[in-house]
Amino acid sequence: MAQLIDGKAVAARVRAEVKAEVEQLKASRGLVPGLTVVRVGEDPASKIYVTGKKKAAEEVGFNSWEEHPDESITEDALLAIIDKLNKDPAVHGILVQLPLPKHIDSERIISAVRPEKDADGFHPMNAGKLSLGKPALRPCTPFGVMRLLQEVGCNPAGKRAVVVGRSNIVGKPMALMLLQADATVTVCHRKSDLKFEVGMADIVVAAVGVPELIKGEWIKPGAVVIDVGMNRMPDGKLKGDVEFEKAKERASFITPVPGGVGPMTIAMLMRNTLDAAKAT
Repeated sequence: MAQLIDGKAVAARVRAEVKAEVEQLKASRGLVPGLTVVRVGEDPASKIYVTGKKKAAEEVGFNSWEEHPDESITEDALLAIIDKLNKDPAVHGILVQLPLPKHIDSERIISAVRPEKDADGFHPMNAGKLSLGKPALRPCTPFGVMRLLQEVGCNPAGKRAVVVGRSNIVGKPMALMLLQADATVTVCHRKSDLKFEVGMADIVVAAVGVPELIKGEWIKPGAVVIDVGMNRMPDGKLKGDVEFEKAKERASFITPVPGGVGPMTIAMLMRNTLDAAKAT
């Protein structure tokens, strides 16, 4: 039976580490990291996420602000807000909460954020540096997954890792981080033989957004299973991308949904913002 990976507990440790470093930064340089979240309109899910991010930022001792323009804002006006934040020395991290309204080009907005203030790690320059193995701000969710693996003593070096999903936010950067850690990495998508590939994996990271797509019986005995999926079911409950009850009978470690990867994303956002401030 697998041991559960407690993402809430690990995220709390990360936030405590960040808080301690913030206090040292204040004492040594008089510098307080600043994070601004840009939220356009009134998307209910975005409001919940932003509230959680602001709470975490205040908990670790950051200065925290929100830019909250109306949904009708033009792309040029939103770019002007980004430009203002780019030039503000008190702002070390900028996070543009997605999704943006349909009339706004998300890629153009994300690309307008200065790479060194890109708290989400989504800027093309940061993505390029990740692919080259160069230091840069990392996408928060895969960054958090790497910390979870570290916490349970899973060194990816020499192991077979399978990443299910090839999104720019999770799948691709996840594969690159595992590759950087010397794993042998396979990225699966809709054309892949999932049963075969998952069955070969020592580490499985599922990030596709399809409830219980990964069957428990496919899991290699002793594998570490990280479930990034957060799928809201008709009864209101959350389910992951992995068939949890059966998978936990075969895995050595597994993340629950909720309470696994989710809390890590915000914790690593705090780490990115702190690193951005320290680099100034």
